[in-house]
Order: sequence, then C-alpha cells, then structure tokens
Amino acid sequence: MRKRVFSCAVVFMIAAGFAAAQKVKSKKEAEAVQAVQNAKTPDERVAAVDALITKFADTQFKSWALQMAADAEQRKGDTVKALVYAQSALDADANNYQAMLLMSGELARGTRENDLDKDEKLGKAEKLANDAIAAVNSAAKPNPSLTDAQWSDIKKDFVSQGHEDLGLIATVRKKTDVAVAEYKTAVDGASQPDPVVMARLAAAYNQAGNHDEAIAVATKVLAMSDASDAVKRFAQNEKTRAEQAKNSHK
Repeated sequence: MRKRVFSCAVVFMIAAGFAAAQKVKSKKEAEAVQAVQNAKTPDERVAAVDALITKFADTQFKSWALQMAADAEQRKGDTVKALVYAQSALDADANNYQAMLLMSGELARGTRENDLDKDEKLGKAEKLANDAIAAVNSAAKPNPSLTDAQWSDIKKDFVSQGHEDLGLIATVRKKTDVAVAEYKTAVDGASQPDPVVMARLAAAYNQAGNHDEAIAVATKVLAMSDASDAVKRFAQNEKTRAEQAKNSHK
C-alpha cells in the first residue's frame, strides 16, 4: 500500500493561493508560472518547473514550483526524483510543510530493517514529520477562497499524514506501541477516515497482540466504499490473522 497523495483539487487550491501572494517580475516569468499551473500531465508539469527555474533562478515561485514537481514525480512513482525536488523546495523555503511531508513519507516507506543507513534515514524522516506538524499547526490560510472549515480540514489531513509517517517509522523500528498510537492519532485526527491508515492500524494492533482491536478496525475497512481492492485484501488478511491468533489461544 502506498501512502495517499492529496487530491489535485487540494494541491491546486493551496498552490493557487501561494502563487497569488507572490510577484512576477516580467511577462515572460508570468507565462512560465502559468505553464506550471496549466500542465496537464506529471511529465508536462516537471518540464514546466524545470523551465521556470532555469530561466528565472531568483523567482519568488521557486519553492512552490519545486514542490509541484516533487508532487508530480511522486504521482509517477519516482521516489528518487520526488525526494530531490522536495529537498530543493525545502532549501528554497524552510517552512514548506508539503515538501517535509513528502520527504518524510518517502523515506519512511523506503527504509528497510537491514539498511545500513536505516537510523539516519528514519531519524531524518522523524524530524521532517514533526517539523511539518508544527509548521502546519502554525500556518496561515494560503488561499482566501478557502473557507475556514475547508482550511481546518486540510490542516487536519496534513497533520494526520505526519502522524501516519511517524507510525511508519515506528513500525520499521519495531516500536509497536508507538506505531499503534501514531496510526490511531492519524485516523482520529483526519477530516475523514482513511482506509489505508486504518489498515495499517489494524496491522499494528496485530503486531501488538491486540487482536480484538485489529478485527474491529479491519472490519470497518472492509465496509468502506472508498477502500480499494488492494486495501481490502490487506485488511482481510489482518482480520484473518487476528481471528487465527485468537483461536490458537482457546
């Protein structure tokens, strides 16, 4: 299961608000920024970002554009390029919480137990997740067209994503109780329940030996209309695993 990617609508509402707050220095720069916004495919967006950054190295849109490229590469499934663009976005703006969350999630998902640099990568991912949560909580509404309720929900989902990342990190570290707590915080704090995070919570409950809780959460996932077939298969496996564990102790 891959981590959820925020909907294009959310990404562009935030991006549009940011873009409106910046100033272009020429008609050519304005056209280059517009090309990033108007790109229809991930490849087109990355090409437009590269063109903007190359032609206008000092543009105020640098961090925003690089984050858009990172998001595009993540949607394509290219983790290496997504991380490179996200780091560049963060270098351009240390408060870019979207870049922090992207990097945290990719590092957490891509780290394996036997990696020689496991501690380094997980430590970086943990710091990025915590920094992103703090940045989101103190962030001002980026787009005046967002209602207060919409912005509140978006913030909830960004914070939830940070806690999901912390749950992934704890899972790799085999800190099961921490993983359960972080996934539960992610589920409870989101604007709407996310089936992927719930399935991970069920797995963490099983790892912790809390099989009744695993069954309850997995059952909820199986009843969710927006859960993909892959997520439902994962949830069913965790439900079966919990039931078998309970039966073995009878």
